[in-house]
Amino acid sequence: MTTETKVWKVSAEAPSREALIEAAALLRDGQTVAFPTETVYGLGADARNTEAVADIFAAKGRPSDNPLIVHIADRSQLEELVAPPEEAVLRLLDAFWPGPLTVVLPVKSGALSPLVTAGLSTVGLRMPGHPVALALIAASGCPIAAPSANRSGRPSPTTAAHVLGDLAGRIAGIVDGGEAGVGLESTVVEFAGDALYILRPGGVTAGQLREALPGIPVIEPQAEHREPDAPRAPGMKYAHYAPRGTMVLVQGESDELVHACMQRELDEARARGERTGVLTYAEHADRFRADYVVPCGRMDALETVAHGLYAALREFDEAGIGFIAAEACPEEGLGAAIMNRLRKAAGGRILTV
Repeated sequence: MTTETKVWKVSAEAPSREALIEAAALLRDGQTVAFPTETVYGLGADARNTEAVADIFAAKGRPSDNPLIVHIADRSQLEELVAPPEEAVLRLLDAFWPGPLTVVLPVKSGALSPLVTAGLSTVGLRMPGHPVALALIAASGCPIAAPSANRSGRPSPTTAAHVLGDLAGRIAGIVDGGEAGVGLESTVVEFAGDALYILRPGGVTAGQLREALPGIPVIEPQAEHREPDAPRAPGMKYAHYAPRGTMVLVQGESDELVHACMQRELDEARARGERTGVLTYAEHADRFRADYVVPCGRMDALETVAHGLYAALREFDEAGIGFIAAEACPEEGLGAAIMNRLRKAAGGRILTV
């Protein structure tokens, strides 16, 4: 593995051409480079190069049956990678590319490393809506496979410092373009049988997809009760986004019931001798007794919750918190993606009151 990780600090609005040329050369040479997108930081490698893609899995400690999203900088690259998209898919690309939408499409034989698709006949493609990502991909001349730039199972990184904390010495470089914007990964969709299926909720909401495709059913995923044996997209299998401490997610019909249940769980954890933490919202931050309270955005502005969620989960690790009680949010709009990540972070430990 790499023993030294180079960091290029660039402006998100006008990234240094020299830094991008140097980072792009590493990608062409089969190295792994982390870079910012509008969602989270990604760990990139040439999607056609099996050895390079294998280094992504090795650096992350990621299971090899978990497919990777491929990032492109121009829609003209679609022709070399996938079968011609359906008209409905083209409408989605018009509406949301560049942006936080990944579309699963039939992959052309031999176009990508088989490690990228994890043995599937499809691949998830997206064009990120971040000037640094687009410029780096274009400079590399490669389709770039890029999962989140963190150790597998850890909260995804929204800053270069998060990437360094997880992967320093394991990857060739990091392009530091500042803090990521949305804070949650892309929405992953697949068009099949005249309907659009959301495989993973993310930065584009179900409502936005329905507006872009009037008359076409948009099928949302059910709350996860069982993980699929063969995931169709990243984020559908294995524990994800988890802090090191044990986390319990509490949901219910009223704030009072939810908060009372959270406090009981916290009191029991403290009685066991554990350091306790609360993941809540600014409106409710003064309602709990715990060693560490993290108000993660506002419940009446869920985009602020999405933006700060992964950084908040990492805060508990830095504070040495062993038990975390997390408050659920409404599953409307971005709330669907937030709750998807909270369920994963809790590893199925969910209380309903």
